[in-house]
Amino acid sequence: MDAEVSVEAIGYWSELKLEIIDKYARAYSRIVSPRFHHVYIDAFSGAGINLSRSTGELVAGSPLNALHVEPPFREYHLVDTDGEKAALLRTLAEQASNRWSGDKRPLVRVYEGDCNVVLPTAVLPTVRYEEYKRGLCLLDPYGMHLDWNVVEMAGRLKTIDLFLNFPIMDINRNALRRDPGVVTEASRSRMTSFWGDESWRRMGYRDRLTLFGDEPEKVENEAIVGAYCERLKKVAGFKQVIKPLPMCNRNNAVVYYLVFASQQSVAGNIVGDIFDSYRGRCTTA
Repeated sequence: MDAEVSVEAIGYWSELKLEIIDKYARAYSRIVSPRFHHVYIDAFSGAGINLSRSTGELVAGSPLNALHVEPPFREYHLVDTDGEKAALLRTLAEQASNRWSGDKRPLVRVYEGDCNVVLPTAVLPTVRYEEYKRGLCLLDPYGMHLDWNVVEMAGRLKTIDLFLNFPIMDINRNALRRDPGVVTEASRSRMTSFWGDESWRRMGYRDRLTLFGDEPEKVENEAIVGAYCERLKKVAGFKQVIKPLPMCNRNNAVVYYLVFASQQSVAGNIVGDIFDSYRGRCTTA
């Protein structure tokens, strides 16, 4: 099968993430669909299917899970930079949407491109509050490959529920090093784009008194993701930001934090309950 070229192996933590997002997407669609024209947005869609490292079996990715939600979203906007993955996703999405016909058939668009360009220009501006549109958006970058302006636009629209992968492992490896002097300019620039400004330098370190005077000491993971969540509220304007869920690998190291932000308290309550049911899966939580 040609798909084998594009299919990526995913770990246990990624399979849990897919479960969580699928649970909320189904609840979201049931609640929102009677009143609003609701939209699903996936900014790092991949090929639509993955290979489970645990079982060796194919696993539906977040776009295909969303395409099987009932009632269906009215629109699906799926983005990936990889042309081969986008082509396979387009085929799988077409197959999944064949079960709908007539007026029930949703709009499904697959974009080959950078979500940092596609979302703010072609997708997010269409989810307008005054047109009774609402959206569920998944921003799941592999590392610091997401620009803050996308997140801020999603918050300011007042129409978007947002799942976001906060890539703490990539941040620690490249931007928030224990010795800030070894961080490259390229990594600093990536972190600034992801964070939105250079306040991450202040938030990521505290002064520690030594025999040689004050020296910078890196803060704990929880402190840096907490500071980012404060930006989601105070800068992007999300009213509800749930305590992030640490996603761990089999060595119990936190790979990333799953963050959820919304304007609605009911959304926060639903995701809070879902997150709480998964917190025990990572014993460092």
